[in-house]
Amino acid sequence: MKRLLPLLLILPLAGFRPAPLPPPMPQDGPVRVALVDRDRGTELRSYPADGQRWVAGERGHRYAVRLYNDSPRRVLVVLSVDGVNAISGEDADPSQTGYVLNPGQRADITGWRKTQDEVAQFVFSSPSGSYASRTGRPDNVGVVGVAVFEEARRWRPEPILRRGLPVPAPAAEAAADASASRSEGYATKSQAPALGTGHGARESSSVRDTDFERATRSPAQVLQLRYDSARNLRARGILLDSPSRLDRQPQAFPNPYVPDPPVR
Repeated sequence: MKRLLPLLLILPLAGFRPAPLPPPMPQDGPVRVALVDRDRGTELRSYPADGQRWVAGERGHRYAVRLYNDSPRRVLVVLSVDGVNAISGEDADPSQTGYVLNPGQRADITGWRKTQDEVAQFVFSSPSGSYASRTGRPDNVGVVGVAVFEEARRWRPEPILRRGLPVPAPAAEAAADASASRSEGYATKSQAPALGTGHGARESSSVRDTDFERATRSPAQVLQLRYDSARNLRARGILLDSPSRLDRQPQAFPNPYVPDPPVR
């Protein structure tokens, strides 16, 4: 009989301005992934090139990893940013801790988890200023990836987002495939990456423990998004939409929270 492991749960984040969805990423599984520029309040459009999807970021801007669970079941999503697990800070591996999404749920992951109540914001930085580089792991800077697991047991409704602690390591071939996926892109790069993900300011993000049993030892789905500067994407031959041409609708409630009063 499999033992249920305690998992950490995070409340759904809200408040981003609605924006037109970019074309869906090619996928073969329950989850879609997008990056959100939090300073602009928009999802960043992804572009195909070299068999991958690319996103143009802007240095100094905060961003979130937006996860869509399009399936009718809960899923566990192990999130890797620059080859680092965004929850534990370990070299990312599919067997590690992750976030759990309810059926049909959208969730925005805004930073590196620090405690059950805080994250350090994801910020587009220079490669040398990225968290991965500053902790001696620069080889996979410029890629965001997810490994998705389906749940073994029947889901019971709880309108919340969760994350899970490690289970035993997957089969050796699955681990090898994941390692190859993490390092694949930059082996054939034509120029040095211009962006990484920094360890930004702290912000509130409360979580708690729960349970999740993985249906399989290997992920049901693995996706990755490459990100770089607009200049480097153009150098790869990617034709980017001008920001002024992106569809942006007026918002009735553009500011989701109460601002601080003026300083006297």
